[in-house]
Amino acid sequence: MNMTPFETYTTYIALKTHFMKDAYDFFKSNGRVRAAIQSFYKRKDRFFFEKMSRQYPDQEIKNFFLASFADMDVDSQEVWMANIINYGEKKYRSWQKRIQSLSYNFKEDSHRLFDKHKVDEVFDCPTRGHPLLVKSYLSGDTSLETMVIYDQILGYRKDFDKKMEDPVWKSHSMKIKKYSPFLKTGLNIDVFRYKKILKQVVGV
Repeated sequence: MNMTPFETYTTYIALKTHFMKDAYDFFKSNGRVRAAIQSFYKRKDRFFFEKMSRQYPDQEIKNFFLASFADMDVDSQEVWMANIINYGEKKYRSWQKRIQSLSYNFKEDSHRLFDKHKVDEVFDCPTRGHPLLVKSYLSGDTSLETMVIYDQILGYRKDFDKKMEDPVWKSHSMKIKKYSPFLKTGLNIDVFRYKKILKQVVGV
């Protein structure tokens, strides 16, 4: 049974709140948020949620919004609903391809990093500037999914958080943190499998 338009809307609100508010956890809250159905029917973009509720089953609706928020800069106007209406389908298809090829993409990302640099160099956090890992991520050479999996394997993010007083890293660190449970729990990512791939790449 598909979500109702209002349930589709509250799923959007829950995921948006999850990615933008440190205190809210989509999983711990079971996706519940305070929302008035009267306010929903006053929204000009209500048609979009009505269309989605007819077009997608429950899990795909969650993944559609997840793809949008994972791809967005949460500090920018990209989180506006109009942006999701215009580009959400494209982002979702791109996200699906990344997830379907996740192990391959992870291996390729890892080769780009570790064929040129030692592990300690990649995860070293200098007193000034960004670590090599973060530079690779910001330049688009390392995907968000790979950043999440590295953190699940090595737990580098908290160390970076302690050593970097950097607003750019702070926003991306939060995104990595917020995206992580969707990969590990929602998509059942096998961390041990990716740890094995990483060991093969670095030659351990």
